[in-house]
Amino acid sequence: MPHDLLRQWADLVGPDTSPAEPVAVLEERIAGLMGAPAALFFPTGAMAQQVALRIHADRRGRRTFAGHPYLHLDTWELQGYNAVHGLRFHPAGDRHELLGKDDLARIGEPLAAVVWELPQRDLGGLLPGWEQLCEQVDLVRSRGAAVHLDGGRIFEAQPFYDRPHAEIAGLFDTVYVSLYKGLSGVRGAVLAGDEETVAEAAVWRKRLGGAISNAWPLALGALSGLDHLVPRMAEFRAHAVAIAAALNADGIVRALPDPPQTPLFHVHVSAAKAAVERAGAQLIAEDGTELFYKVRSAPDPSRCAFEICVGENAMEFRPDEVVELVRDLVSRAMSD
Repeated sequence: MPHDLLRQWADLVGPDTSPAEPVAVLEERIAGLMGAPAALFFPTGAMAQQVALRIHADRRGRRTFAGHPYLHLDTWELQGYNAVHGLRFHPAGDRHELLGKDDLARIGEPLAAVVWELPQRDLGGLLPGWEQLCEQVDLVRSRGAAVHLDGGRIFEAQPFYDRPHAEIAGLFDTVYVSLYKGLSGVRGAVLAGDEETVAEAAVWRKRLGGAISNAWPLALGALSGLDHLVPRMAEFRAHAVAIAAALNADGIVRALPDPPQTPLFHVHVSAAKAAVERAGAQLIAEDGTELFYKVRSAPDPSRCAFEICVGENAMEFRPDEVVELVRDLVSRAMSD
C-alpha cells in the first residue's frame, strides 16, 4: 500500500519524485493556509507543541505558560512539557467555562506564553467569539508573552468564525495543526510560524528524535484530507447542528452546546458511565456502529457524557437514525 501511494504521487508530480517531497509540499500548503512564512512536520502534536512552548520560554527567560484548565497538553500528555522541557503550567479560569479576558488578567506571574485550544474539546467544542479572542490575545501580548494556538481542530473551528484560516491563525505567533483529526490522516502534525522559529523548531525536532525520514505516507494522507475534507467542514457542522437539534427535541439526552459551534458536541446522559460503556460495546458487537470513542464521567456518578464528532462516516446517518441509536443505547444502559 505505501508503495502504491508513492506511485500515485509520482504520477501527479513526475517520475523524479522522492519520499521527502510530499512532506515538503504538505509543509508549504499548511504554511500557506495558515498565512505563515514557514511550517515544519512533526511525528506527533505533543512534540510540536512542547517545542513551540520551549522556544517561547527560552526567548523570554520565563518557564510558565497558561491556558484553560482542560488544556490538552496538560490533561492528556503526562505533563511532558515539564518532564522534558522544565516548563510549568498555570491553569486559568473555570474548567467548565471558556477562558476569558478577566481570567488572564488575574494571572499575577510573568508568562512565557498562553495557549488557546480552538475549539475547546472538553467543553463540547466551544469557541470564544472573535472579538473576545482578539481582546485576549492583545492582553497577553501587552504583557510580553507569546500566543500559541493549539489548532488541532482549526479546520473544524473555521466555519464558526467564517474567516479565512490565515486570519484565525494570524492572531498567533505559532500554530499547531493536527494531520489526523479533521484531516483523517494516519498521525502527525505541522507547526507553523515565522522562519526563525521554525528553524529553531527543526533543531529541537532532531534532538527529540522526530526528524523521521519515512514520513511521506503521513503527508500523503494529510494532503488528501486538505483536498477532500477541509472543503466539507461547514457541511459537517450543519449536520452536527441537525443531529443535536433532533436529540434535544427527543429529550432522552441533552446535546451541548446547543447549537453546536463545530462538527463535534457532547451528549449528556442520565446513566452511569460503566453502563453506557457496556451498551456502546454491545452496539459495536451487534452491528458495528460506534457512537463514541470514550465516555466522560461526571461529578454525579449517575450521569455521564460522550462526544459525537461528525465527519464523512456520520454523514451516512440521518438525524432521526442517530436519535434511534441513542435511544437504544440509553435503554440498554438504564436496564443494565
